Amino acid sequence: MKKLILSILASTFILSCSNNSSSNNDNNTNSNSLTDIDGNVYQNVSICSQTWMKSNLNVSHYRNGEIIPQVTDPTQWANLTTGAWCYYNNDPANGAIYGKLYNRYAIMDPRGLAPTGYHIPDVSEFNSLINCVGIYSVGKVMETGTAHWLSPNSIATNESGFTAVPGGYRGNQQSGPSGYINSGIFRYINESGSWWTTSPGGFNTATNQLTGYRAFSIQSDGINGGFDITPDFQMFFGASVRCIKN
Repeated sequence: MKKLILSILASTFILSCSNNSSSNNDNNTNSNSLTDIDGNVYQNVSICSQTWMKSNLNVSHYRNGEIIPQVTDPTQWANLTTGAWCYYNNDPANGAIYGKLYNRYAIMDPRGLAPTGYHIPDVSEFNSLINCVGIYSVGKVMETGTAHWLSPNSIATNESGFTAVPGGYRGNQQSGPSGYINSGIFRYINESGSWWTTSPGGFNTATNQLTGYRAFSIQSDGINGGFDITPDFQMFFGASVRCIKN
């Protein structure tokens, strides 16, 4: 009888350990990735004390399931007062590489753009990333190779695993004879990546009005590169989004 009881206890213990091990493996797997409301899966990377998505956001619905409209027309894009997204050059092939470009209204929408458990970073969180890898070490966050960055991309090592890609942006105004005439153009793919922050930017003391919003950018000419946090991205600008874990 004692041998039977010991055998049952041993079997129960082994089964329990097996289940716990399986559960831990599942949790580890889940902690290394996240899934947005559209079913897109993103890998995570831990950099110092932060956990970042390794690729740009590509979602077309807010966290509550309501749709974010795609807007391709430049005039319509420039006059929006609500959230929207587009692909660079309105080409869906760019979405698979660089994700979507979102306007500022989508970033600010209370329905939530980031997947559950994540948020869009503020300036201080991007500054922490820069300080972690080193202000003169932009190559540590850049995707290696020349599939997307300008050749020879000799500074890129991606040691951090952040895997920044140069998705450009939409909405830099084009100057013409009568001033700024076009706010729907696309710029700097393969040369620069720009990501929204939740922090306000430029302020005009004469009019007492906010004049821009901050965006984190990485630029490279193929040999040199650097970080920038610009305060003048406007509401209609289209930029990438990279989320960070809460």
